[in-house]
Amino acid sequence: MTPKPQESIPVVHAGEEQDMPGSLNNASSLGNLNHNLKLNGFINNGFVSDCPAQSDSKNDQQTKELELKDKKNAKNTGSNSGGGAPTGVQEKPIVDFDDLLPHVGEFGRYQKILFLLMIPFAFFVAFVYFSQIFITIVPEEHWCWVPELEHLSVEERRALAIPVHYEHGTEFDDGTASYSKCAMYAVNFTEVLANNIRKADPSWPTQSCKNGWEYNFTDVPYRTAATDFEWVCENAYLSTLSQSIFFVGAIVGGLLFGWIADRYGRIPALAGCNVIGFVAGVATAFVGNFWQFALCRFLVGFAFDNCFTMMYILVLEYVGPKWRTFVANMSIALFFTTASCALPWIAYYLANWKLFAIVTSAPLALAILTPWLVPESARWLVSQGKVDQAITILKKFEKINKKTVDPKVYQDFSESCVRLQEEEAANSSYSVLDLFKTPRLRNITILLIAIWMAISLVFDGHVRNVGSLGLDLFFTFTVAAATELPADTFLTLTLDRWGRRWLACGTMVASGVFSLLATTVPVGALSATLAILGRFSVNISYNIGLQYAAELLPTVVRAQGVAFIHIMGYVASIVAPFVVYLSHISPSLPLIVLGVLGIFGGLLSLMLPETLGHDLPQTLADGEEFGRGQKIWDFPCLAKKINDDEVDDLPVERFTRATSKTSVGASLRASTRGELRSSMLNRSIRSRVSVRSLQQRADQMTACV
Repeated sequence: MTPKPQESIPVVHAGEEQDMPGSLNNASSLGNLNHNLKLNGFINNGFVSDCPAQSDSKNDQQTKELELKDKKNAKNTGSNSGGGAPTGVQEKPIVDFDDLLPHVGEFGRYQKILFLLMIPFAFFVAFVYFSQIFITIVPEEHWCWVPELEHLSVEERRALAIPVHYEHGTEFDDGTASYSKCAMYAVNFTEVLANNIRKADPSWPTQSCKNGWEYNFTDVPYRTAATDFEWVCENAYLSTLSQSIFFVGAIVGGLLFGWIADRYGRIPALAGCNVIGFVAGVATAFVGNFWQFALCRFLVGFAFDNCFTMMYILVLEYVGPKWRTFVANMSIALFFTTASCALPWIAYYLANWKLFAIVTSAPLALAILTPWLVPESARWLVSQGKVDQAITILKKFEKINKKTVDPKVYQDFSESCVRLQEEEAANSSYSVLDLFKTPRLRNITILLIAIWMAISLVFDGHVRNVGSLGLDLFFTFTVAAATELPADTFLTLTLDRWGRRWLACGTMVASGVFSLLATTVPVGALSATLAILGRFSVNISYNIGLQYAAELLPTVVRAQGVAFIHIMGYVASIVAPFVVYLSHISPSLPLIVLGVLGIFGGLLSLMLPETLGHDLPQTLADGEEFGRGQKIWDFPCLAKKINDDEVDDLPVERFTRATSKTSVGASLRASTRGELRSSMLNRSIRSRVSVRSLQQRADQMTACV
């Protein structure tokens, strides 16, 4: 629940002597204060319990005594004044959307059904994101095709037509021989054969391939789009360019379907982006040149992220706060990881890139069933003034979960929505540009952008660099993708204990160190293991990134700010394929770049304030002051455990909490992926000090009276 707009609740600063207003110097007023604290208080999870308004049995007994005394005094006052009207009328507390979930079920049968319905969408996003790797992969060995020598064996053709390069030495001192991929001898092979020559003379002149290429399909057992369209040698950049065009499509799709989601609803946007992904993905199998292929991948990019994230957010909105961490992490760790691990083997056993494109795109058509299976976002319906429709959906949850809800609960929610809409209108004037108007908030925003761009680039770089690790592509990709499960599990166990800042720093730096170490050992199992450990580390960083941003940005611009940072991550991902392309120059270069960026991004994280155990900013003023006084070496895990009777001695944040009007908009506007993953935001952390410490203050003052 949220503090009532018209009330002014005294803020008691721990460790500070303060005279209470005269109006509180009587038992009745103290009883009202006590009642207000119960309605408006929220526990700071850095100090005490996560659940609001919890108290021990002793405090509960004191609370009851205060309430009885309050009622008795009020009755006496009324009789003495001749039964006059009460001196003040308390406004009803605002009923937030999350307040309704315990009534209809926080993780009941309907939520479990929705959780399982996330499975196909998790497969969709894995297929959309990773399929192009297996569509455009080029076998490690390829060489010029010479039609005149087609009757000879492969080894005879290469020995006669292809120049040999020696790495780490020469032919006479155990140098490693490899055939040229892009050159052939410029001789008349008809005459060479007539002269019965079967081995090339290294002094012969060379030229670029004139008749196409041959490929060794041992490591990649099928023809791909890159081999069919000959995107090798001087055209090798075309595969990389098509992957970058895919991310350009992701940016356009994010903006387009974000607008559709706000204008027409989440379900139309979810179904629409998946249908476009289906059509463009299937069309990929029928293209005839690079630009047709690039157009299809651009359109497939429209579906990237949107095809899953909107479903992800919808489900998390309907799951109770205490279950959101589980659903948020397990949907990724189980469903997305399973799809990612299965994808390379689908490609391997189909052994046909066109059939693979169709098989991985066709399931997206199932999204047209979404309107009949998945409820529209109740938050969006409320934001559009369709409160009755939102309540109808909640009643469906009530029925399927076999709950019974008092009609008055829905009535209170409906009345609250009217007030929330009025207060939300006050926040509509803010934009992402407001994040850059004050120095500290501007610095935090720029840091978040830089860090998220580094995380996105390093993550995508590791995803696409598996083909350069010197091991079987399909097995290596599977192992690397499987790291998502332990990464999510590790994050679930540590994030709310170790905090965001040092965990983000440590995992990013670890990713960079592992990447750099992989370049110091020979290409093979050891270097691949180190690179995969780098992927594991950046997986953790990736899952922290947007959640950290959602906690640091003020409520009034949170959704816009997180969306802007997310899009900047797409911009960085456009560059990632070109980082991987550096392997054509040296296999170590991609890992060196990813290593340096990982360490750089990790160190930047130390410049951000920690959010664990602190009130999160609601207004721009809060955002400007957030984190002042924090030290770089502050580490939540090592903080002293605080008992309830010590809470009063704790220092408090220096900024002043805003009024409720700036903190209730989350009930109406779209939630972001980072917000719903955040345990901090799920816990309604808005109180300056805990309810129990304030309750004790009221009890002490009552005793004095």
